[in-house]
Amino acid sequence: MKSNNYLYIGAQLFGWVFYALFVVLASYVDDPNKITLILFFHIFSFVFFSFLFTHLMRLFFFKWNWLEMKLPPLLPRILISSLICAICISISTEIISFTIDIEDEKSISILKIFLEILANSVLILFWNALYFTYHFFSKSRKQEINNLSLEASRNEIELKNLRSQLNPHFLFNSLNSIRALIETEPSKAKNSVTALSNLLRKSLQFGKLNLVTIEDELEMVSNYLDLEKIRFEERLQINFDLNNDISSFMIPPFSIQMLVENAIKHGISTLIEGGFISVKTEKKENSILIIVENSGFLKTEIDLGIGIENTRRRLDLQYKGTANFEIYQKDNKVISSITFKL
Repeated sequence: MKSNNYLYIGAQLFGWVFYALFVVLASYVDDPNKITLILFFHIFSFVFFSFLFTHLMRLFFFKWNWLEMKLPPLLPRILISSLICAICISISTEIISFTIDIEDEKSISILKIFLEILANSVLILFWNALYFTYHFFSKSRKQEINNLSLEASRNEIELKNLRSQLNPHFLFNSLNSIRALIETEPSKAKNSVTALSNLLRKSLQFGKLNLVTIEDELEMVSNYLDLEKIRFEERLQINFDLNNDISSFMIPPFSIQMLVENAIKHGISTLIEGGFISVKTEKKENSILIIVENSGFLKTEIDLGIGIENTRRRLDLQYKGTANFEIYQKDNKVISSITFKL
């Protein structure tokens, strides 16, 4: 608020002083003999009263809340207030002129006052046009900033809600699988508990983050697949084809995990003979690709569950069109890919 007041006062002083200098210059060009102390006093009084009455007019704008009005009801108010302000300035300056005039005959010309009021009305209308234009642009800019802040807040809330839906849903299956290993393969059961612990810890950590490295994401994916391997045994074949040069590239948490979970749930688990899952990362000239392939057949996207829609929505929120998600059928494989434009 203080900065706006300083800007207003500075603009007022600059504007009226500039106008005074313009009047002096115009008078000098017309007749250099007009440049007298009396002229400077007249100009000073005009600047003083113009500053005073426009400032008072502005205070009434605030008091009557005109700055919040729309243009149609505002226009007649501006016209009337400009006329009143011009009358006050003209009468005040005329009184000063009449007081200090050293001519022998002193007279007040109605026509002169009328012309002064008319000229001053145009000047004050111009002042109001500048003032309200600045105010409307400033208000529009603040509204735009508020809208962007509100959108950012909504996006952040939505992202948190989406991430909260992406926690591993296979906990009970994993615990049952580990339970079955405790008596037959205790060493393998121990390793599986460690993998599950790492996976859950990563899941809790990632739930608080907007971005994670590909390396960290793949570590969680590896733990997840190790646990699913216990359940599916030979029915699940796993392959990683990774570009280590992009391991530090930042991606949304659970993005690869979601694709792999989707491949297990809607691909491998539906096939009696099982199948394979392949996770691939690669870098092209202007993009980075993450590709998950799995055995199976693509049905409708409704059948694919909430994960696919979440993936699309999160990419849209965080990357605004610079990241793209695709899922399609190729031969006997379902291919899911995320492309990040560099």
